[in-house]
Amino acid sequence: MAMTKLGKNHLRWCPKCNLPIMESKTCPVCGTDTYVTELTPPADSRPAFDHDIDRVRAMADGCFGEGCGMALIPEGHLAVMNKAPAIDRMEEVLADGTVVATLRYDLGVGWRFIIRMQGAMRIAGTMTKGWVVIEDEAVPFIQQNRNLMAPGVVDADPGIEEDDEVIMVTADRTVIGTGVAKMTGTEMKESDHGISVKTRWHKPEAMVSSNLAHSWDDAVEANRGIIEKRRDEAIDFIRKTMEQYPLPTVVSFSGGKDSLATMLLTMDAGLDIRPMFVNTGLELDETVEYVHEFAKRHGLALIEQEPPKDAFFGNLVYFGPPAKDYRWCCKTNKLGPTVSLITKNFPDGVLSFIGQRKYESEARNAKPRVWKNPWTPGQIGASPIQNWMAMHVWLYIFYKKEPYNTWYAHGLDRIGCFMCPASDMADIDTVSRASSRYPEWDRYLTEYSRKAGLPEEWKKYGLWRWKSAPQSVKDEIKRVTGKEVPPMKVKKEEYDDDGPVAIKVQDGYSPCTLGYSIEAALSRPIDLKKLEPFAHALGWVVQFNEAEDSLTANYVTFYGAGSIVSKAFVENDARNQMDHASQLIARAFNCVGCGLCAARCDSHALYMEDGKVRIHEDECIFCMHCYGPCPAVNFAPAAKEKEEGFED
Repeated sequence: MAMTKLGKNHLRWCPKCNLPIMESKTCPVCGTDTYVTELTPPADSRPAFDHDIDRVRAMADGCFGEGCGMALIPEGHLAVMNKAPAIDRMEEVLADGTVVATLRYDLGVGWRFIIRMQGAMRIAGTMTKGWVVIEDEAVPFIQQNRNLMAPGVVDADPGIEEDDEVIMVTADRTVIGTGVAKMTGTEMKESDHGISVKTRWHKPEAMVSSNLAHSWDDAVEANRGIIEKRRDEAIDFIRKTMEQYPLPTVVSFSGGKDSLATMLLTMDAGLDIRPMFVNTGLELDETVEYVHEFAKRHGLALIEQEPPKDAFFGNLVYFGPPAKDYRWCCKTNKLGPTVSLITKNFPDGVLSFIGQRKYESEARNAKPRVWKNPWTPGQIGASPIQNWMAMHVWLYIFYKKEPYNTWYAHGLDRIGCFMCPASDMADIDTVSRASSRYPEWDRYLTEYSRKAGLPEEWKKYGLWRWKSAPQSVKDEIKRVTGKEVPPMKVKKEEYDDDGPVAIKVQDGYSPCTLGYSIEAALSRPIDLKKLEPFAHALGWVVQFNEAEDSLTANYVTFYGAGSIVSKAFVENDARNQMDHASQLIARAFNCVGCGLCAARCDSHALYMEDGKVRIHEDECIFCMHCYGPCPAVNFAPAAKEKEEGFED
């Protein structure tokens, strides 16, 4: 995955005090020069909680022997987690100011522990497993990033299995490199040819260590000046923004760390601003409980809005599982309730302080600090913490000694809907093990895949999170499992392919798309080969992916399972495209034989045959004159047929 730099890495380290120092080139405690931590961009690092440290230590012990975890992160030493780009989830582990290991979540397998050079040097004297002793002559080759060949092996842990993480050392336990075993330990010792270890980390480094232990309270005290400087700037921004926009003011409070910091800033400013909580109905139980407890603890009058009953599960029968590229749930459970709340409580408009940060994504990095939200009329959004890193946020929360959402202490780095398709499988795995809400979703996925005739990989590897899974994800699954990903095509044999098709549309803003998307659900699966000739009228290149059972024309994608997605930079374009897509569905499957569209076709690409409209696709000139009044669209069958189509 490409590295994305969204801003400066402000996390530095004092080698003398062994403390994280934000922004300052000299330590506020001792005056020693600090250094920038070597973290992979975007370097939006966070404190390692007890759960994180326990996992790292347990995995280190499992790979290299009892005691290695404690040698890696000694008792009382501060550790930092840094989320790095990956197919699913990867986090660098920083201890005593240096990266000692990486945790990577492999689809279908789970967490994998990858030791780094600094970590290997820390545990070299403790490890009882995963070691490979190499010939002195092999050392320069490893240091040139060459793989370790079998003749270069002196000895190896006989318990090593192929694909294990290993540490290559000389006879005196000097660490030369780390890598992945390509043979068992026994084969390494007995073979005279072939690759024994694929080298991963190899550059010689001076060991970084410290005997000083600290608490996060110590880190807060060391960074007090920076925390208060950031706080004061944010408060000044809040006050000036309120002067510029004299409207009723709220804080969009989700129960996550960023909205918590934003809420605390308004309280530090001495302002009586109410928290506004849009309860999507898909929140983790602990999040809802936390929001209510926070408001009660601080005597705040919470403004809360919930979606209509069954807004999500009631719509599943129409739309099927939401996906990263099919986020109908954002409209039904977030956008809709937000608009309702604002319309009901703030008919003349509202200023909303939002915990948005540029380090979270490229889209948020590109956003201004104050903006008008086109999807929620009347709302002006403003972010006091736009330029804060996650570490700034956490240090401020620790500084305020404010309780935070318990899910952060159990492995989640972001809080949202319990089954959000935008989540990493690592987070979904965490939620599925600990949330009382997840079993219902798990049962739904199992039943849906059974009815749709989808292969087991659809659920097992989290492929339900896409309508069309990226090739990079399929390649990763093949790398990890050694198996090709089968086509994710919905079984259509049980559906009547000659019946009319009803359409149910859900529109609105979705994050991580072009900017505006409209999703539509069809009442039954469709034959895309029958639709493909008509799709040329949308213009541009028509791409039919038979393996994925999808058809893309312009910015509209049709799925054979029975759904459509229209994306655009502006709302009107997305709406026009969906209108055109609806007319194509009508021509292909609902034609009543009126001939209106054929009569409008100047190139005579459309023609009538056997009472239905047909097309000579090669003669279509994309003039779009065919779009217009159509009885099959205006008098389309009711969308309730979708429910009948998916029920046994």
